[in-house]
Amino acid sequence: MLFSDSYFTVSKSAEGVFRDRGSKFLAFVFPVKTEDEIKEYLAGLRKDHPQANHHCYAWRLGADKQRYRVNDDGEPSGSAGRPIYGQIQSKDLTNVLVVVVRYFGGTLLGVPGLINAYKLAAADALNNATIEEAFIQFRYRINFPADLTSEVMRLLKQCDCKLEEQDYAEEMSIYFTIKKHHEDQLLEQQKKLFRTRMEVIGMV
Repeated sequence: MLFSDSYFTVSKSAEGVFRDRGSKFLAFVFPVKTEDEIKEYLAGLRKDHPQANHHCYAWRLGADKQRYRVNDDGEPSGSAGRPIYGQIQSKDLTNVLVVVVRYFGGTLLGVPGLINAYKLAAADALNNATIEEAFIQFRYRINFPADLTSEVMRLLKQCDCKLEEQDYAEEMSIYFTIKKHHEDQLLEQQKKLFRTRMEVIGMV
């Protein structure tokens, strides 16, 4: 359930690095919205860094921040993915992927050393990222007879809706997006337009 009107994410990719006793930890941050995007970025990094010993990562998706995953990629359990995810949580981010690629330097760091290294590498990349506030929006379709066009357009303008496409058939259809904090106003005002039908399509 969503209690906020907005969330924080990164606007573009960023990088960071941390070194410890010969090991090099390269960190990469990507803005993402789907698991398919995540898979593409992971595959790209494996192609760019085929000699790396580990590609550890964490991601979180959705305005409600309920979908996430961590992966240690062969490092001791809890020593890589969790520390990376902790940095995502510390900045309260979502729709973000953080990958830390490790080149082993010949000296074992131990679990505490690994936790510290993955944490600081991820933190460096996120500190280099541009964080932005994104507003939760919903996509709707409203159907109405042609003689109500002016009233419907006035309503959509009042509620700061963004028109996407219009379909003129036997009845009018308009697809639009609206910020979450205007949604209650829209639904209340739409009730007064008795010959309109509106349905939510999903969150964007």
